[in-house]
Amino acid sequence: MEERNNQEIRFMPIMVAIFIGSFLCILASSTINIALEILKDHFQTSLDTVTWTLTGFMLAMGTTAPIVGYLGERFSYKRLYLFSLIGFTLASALCAAAWDASALIGFRVLQGAFSGLIIPSTMALIYQIIPREKQAMAMALWGLASMMAPAFGPTLSGWLLQNYDWQWMFLMNVPIGLIAIWCVAAYIPYYRLSVPKSFDAIGFVTVIVSSTSLLLALGQGHKWGWGSWETLSLLIGGVLVLALFVWRELTADSPLLNLRVFRNGRYTINVVITNILTISLYSGTFLTPVFLQRIQHVSAMDTGLILLPASLAMALVMPIVGKLYNSIGPRWLMFAGIVLLSIGTVTLSWLSLDVSHAYILFWMVVRNLGIALVMMPSSNAGMELLPRELSGHASAIMNWTRNVFGSFAIAIFTTMLATRSAHHGASFIQAGETDQAFISAMSFTMSVNDVYLVATFIAAAALPFSLFVGKVKPLKDGQPEKKAA
Repeated sequence: MEERNNQEIRFMPIMVAIFIGSFLCILASSTINIALEILKDHFQTSLDTVTWTLTGFMLAMGTTAPIVGYLGERFSYKRLYLFSLIGFTLASALCAAAWDASALIGFRVLQGAFSGLIIPSTMALIYQIIPREKQAMAMALWGLASMMAPAFGPTLSGWLLQNYDWQWMFLMNVPIGLIAIWCVAAYIPYYRLSVPKSFDAIGFVTVIVSSTSLLLALGQGHKWGWGSWETLSLLIGGVLVLALFVWRELTADSPLLNLRVFRNGRYTINVVITNILTISLYSGTFLTPVFLQRIQHVSAMDTGLILLPASLAMALVMPIVGKLYNSIGPRWLMFAGIVLLSIGTVTLSWLSLDVSHAYILFWMVVRNLGIALVMMPSSNAGMELLPRELSGHASAIMNWTRNVFGSFAIAIFTTMLATRSAHHGASFIQAGETDQAFISAMSFTMSVNDVYLVATFIAAAALPFSLFVGKVKPLKDGQPEKKAA
């Protein structure tokens, strides 16, 4: 086993390197949304085709995340992060140089594959090189990157598209990526905690096949139909291969992804909390922009500006949460966060056609404050009692499951939005309403409210789990001890 070298651990430079990489990857997944129509016209193709620039990115991102544990141990997490950043930066330049839609989709898949390696790697680095007493603040900054990027993405891309060509959405990643590469090379120390004895080829094939099948089915099910043979075959096949992967990883001497981390009850319960909340969180990121643009005809850039204060509020609170974590522990932070998230979500289920932007802004702020209070404590509480050598596998699992449940949330909410909108539209027609514009707008708004209501119940389901997550206090010898619940 190779330990860290004698290079000094400098907290802020390391966190800058981690923050920039995480921010870039998540930004890349959110800036493309409002450019789809422009890309469709530029490449003279269909919207379904150009949508694969987003779908392919998310598929690749979710598929590569599970192999981070093996790659990090094999090559070191510093080198994995560094080479992934280099690959992401090059892929961004290639996206800007794409000559047709197929080339852009291919380069976006490549960009997504590197993103899937970067996010778990950055989390693993925090738990392997940052001192335990600073890990809560480190996770607050890490979470800040993942929460701010989707908020700033639409505003930034809207400004770029209004003033420059679409290529700049990708070219802007290049100089920022080069800065991140330099920071990683200069400030993150090289170390290896363990080296895998062999490569688990069966595990690699089964996790790639199962992840791709499930994510593709969830992403395209609403378009193909949930009862279609394509969707059902991918879902059933994905579940069967996933079961084979789990069996393989539990019996292999040197597993690709060490599922034995689930023996730690604290980690398991926080993975459950995180995934429950991930499903609910996607309602806000998915529904609010759609409602503003489709029903109230707000431009993409103005939509981003309306949602920006909520993100800024979250940015201000995140470092405070990092400081509070060490003093009061995760339980009450998470409890308060889930309550605020639930309140902010249920109030957004009361939208009307002419609801004010101030109303949406206020309750999105409340919602985002809840997110700030719950997501970092949940992630940190799950990781802080694990051995350092398992943190790479644990972060890979946490991010992998988030990708799967995020795709599941989008699939369910998209389908529910369509079915409930059709149901409400039929009810208006049956009641004698003849104004088609009014029927369309009202039925869509009511379906948005229905989805937000379901998301509220999903968020509230995490509340009892949070009460089981106690505080950890250090012993005199530096080893952690769980405080009695």
